[in-house]
Amino acid sequence: MSTGGKVISWISAIVILSLAGFIYFKFCFVYAEGVNEGDINYFQREGYIFKTYEGKMIQTGLKSSKEKGSIQSNEFKFSVADKHVADMIEARSNTGVKLHWKRYLGTLPWRGNSEFIVDSIYSTAKPASKVVTPIPTE
Repeated sequence: MSTGGKVISWISAIVILSLAGFIYFKFCFVYAEGVNEGDINYFQREGYIFKTYEGKMIQTGLKSSKEKGSIQSNEFKFSVADKHVADMIEARSNTGVKLHWKRYLGTLPWRGNSEFIVDSIYSTAKPASKVVTPIPTE
């Protein structure tokens, strides 16, 4: 192999490895993990080709000390890739929940529209019961 061929081979290998590294860090590397707690504002399944579960959680809290006593509302937009987790969120949509999430640096169409992907749920309240139990009368 000539010197020019070796140089092209090395440059091609470096470009391919750089591209693979970029794709890994952009779409597969977990940048952060955490837990958010609040009330589910909306949760829906959407998409043209890839149907994904998208939701928004409202988190309440106190603002900074500059405005004492004022309350703020934070929104947490998230996606869910696992149908089982999505079903659990739907069952607890009227109660407070804690969601464990992983943050990626980029989005993939089959994973959802958000960089925050919820992978598990911790309930902070019992799921809403759909059965009405009668109160005994005497």
